Amino acid sequence: MAKKEIKTDLWVARQLDDCKINYDAQGSDIKELNEALQSASKRGTGNAGYPEYVSVVKEFVIVIEDKADLAKHEKLTDTGVISIEQKDIADYAVNGAYFYAKHIAQNSSFRKVFAIGVSGDEKHHKITPLYVDDREGYKKMPDIESFTSFSKDNIEEYYIRYVLNEKTDIEKTTEEILKDAAELHEYLRTYGSLKDQDKPLVVSGILLALDDKFFKVDDLLGDETTTDGQLIYDAIKRRLKASNVGPDVKRDKLMSEFSIIRTSARLNEVDNRLGKTPLKFYTEFLKRNVFDNIKYHSSSEDFIGRFYGEFMSYSGGDGQTLGIVLTPRHICDLFCDLLNIQENDIVLDPCCGTAGFLVAAMHHMLEKAGSDQTKHKNIKKKQLHGFELQSNMFAIAATNMILRGDGNSNIKCEDFLRQNSAEVQLKGSTVGMMNPPYSQGTKADPSQYELSFVEHLLDSLVDGARAAVIVPQSSMTGKTKDEKAFKESIMKHHTLEGVITCNTDTFYGVGTNPVIAIFTAHEPHPDDKVCKFIDFREDGYEVRAHVGLVEGDSAKDKRQHLLDVWNGRAEASSKFCVKSTVKAEDEWLHSFFYFNDVIPTDEDFEKAIGDYLTFEFSMVMQNREYLFGGSNNHEKD
Repeated sequence: MAKKEIKTDLWVARQLDDCKINYDAQGSDIKELNEALQSASKRGTGNAGYPEYVSVVKEFVIVIEDKADLAKHEKLTDTGVISIEQKDIADYAVNGAYFYAKHIAQNSSFRKVFAIGVSGDEKHHKITPLYVDDREGYKKMPDIESFTSFSKDNIEEYYIRYVLNEKTDIEKTTEEILKDAAELHEYLRTYGSLKDQDKPLVVSGILLALDDKFFKVDDLLGDETTTDGQLIYDAIKRRLKASNVGPDVKRDKLMSEFSIIRTSARLNEVDNRLGKTPLKFYTEFLKRNVFDNIKYHSSSEDFIGRFYGEFMSYSGGDGQTLGIVLTPRHICDLFCDLLNIQENDIVLDPCCGTAGFLVAAMHHMLEKAGSDQTKHKNIKKKQLHGFELQSNMFAIAATNMILRGDGNSNIKCEDFLRQNSAEVQLKGSTVGMMNPPYSQGTKADPSQYELSFVEHLLDSLVDGARAAVIVPQSSMTGKTKDEKAFKESIMKHHTLEGVITCNTDTFYGVGTNPVIAIFTAHEPHPDDKVCKFIDFREDGYEVRAHVGLVEGDSAKDKRQHLLDVWNGRAEASSKFCVKSTVKAEDEWLHSFFYFNDVIPTDEDFEKAIGDYLTFEFSMVMQNREYLFGGSNNHEKD
């Protein structure tokens, strides 16, 4: 076997190992599959034939064939279907994988069979999966970057999405959440005449009341003496006390934000259309559609944040006038993986919004801690910290954390930029996550630039801490004098690890092109430090009508590839990742460092020559051979 072929085999094996997919090489330990392969010769002799790898994951069989040469990836017929000619089956990865998978489907009791053709090497490769049916042929799936979709945890979801073309439970849940948010928005406007900024406060206040063990929805009777709002307000106070939210000034500030529930006459009067007060109607709706979900939901989905975002978008504004850009859940989860969150980390989000980063970090840390309840208690009570300047957002964030059982919600309603970084550093934060206010900085007030927040965050972490921030792409170019100064100062005291260019629709509807920048705190950036600049605009997330940005079919695969490249488990072409030293005056972007490292194939060369000859012939026929140094009929004598 050729040396290159062996390298491809080993690389594929490592990929399978990384995804925890058990496999057999050159056959199968499963008797029925091995017997089926006894007559699977690609030469058509009826003798045995074995693919590179065979795996069984749940009820699915996975057959893999690989070739070292990218040109030997796939051979199609003139009609565009996979060729089943014996030579093509032997010479091409996809064709060979299809042949073996088809043979297994026809000669065993296994009916759910995937064929995967792989060609190339670790840096430049193609991976094409097919779903093979014993009667109807095959169904080709989009190319993938890793085998993560075929792991035990993901393969059923992949089958539902790609083969059955049905929505997964997660997609259904997301659509239901958005639908409920839209309905609640209408109810809040129709029956409560609420201002935009008050809508999420009413929602989060009712959720806190519902989490009070003494509160009962049936007690809301529309009484004029002890109003429904007073009952809900009292329940909120009890719930905050039960969570040991303190000091008193913090609890009082939270209660003042929820005072509208008690003071609004419209909310507390019985509405003839409802036969009850709007507050009771909202409470019943939230109990039925939201509270029971959030209370027992195990994912890091920021439910209240999603509601907040929906309310703002329906209201014709998404918080941009305040510089508020809510971070999507998948970005919060990605931060946790990029920073390799551990159970003993202490996390700081100085611009926490609705606490999406803190919720995601908490879930990741609890998972790492396993069943150790002492560690769970410490994580919730001592290891999650945040600041939020906007008082209404502070109330929503605190509510979000309390409902997740974080203990006493270590979030302060204060301006982070006014904090002494040395004092904040006493929290011992080993991880920083931030989505700072956007487009607030000016020449008159450079302290509001995104890079100002970044530097202050890094200064506020302990030595060696990891930090990730998501900021506008323009922040990484440093066009203004002050932004250049911030970049120089950051590199003087901290280390830039890399920058990831994100999907332009990450903040759908906001019009911001974001990037994720990752740093190590209090370690000056070495001149010879090699950083990673990654183009992750194609992240698998897509905009769908009436829903917004959702996880597309390839998102998990693309995310895994990003993490593999970021953590050094896989190489990638320069189109995806460029490794380079960097200076403060450089643009900290993939586009700045990109160069094309793909070596043209013989086919590319032949096509280029053919195109040139076609062009030259066309020009000669038009009497323009002078373009090529020939005679020029247009020249004067």
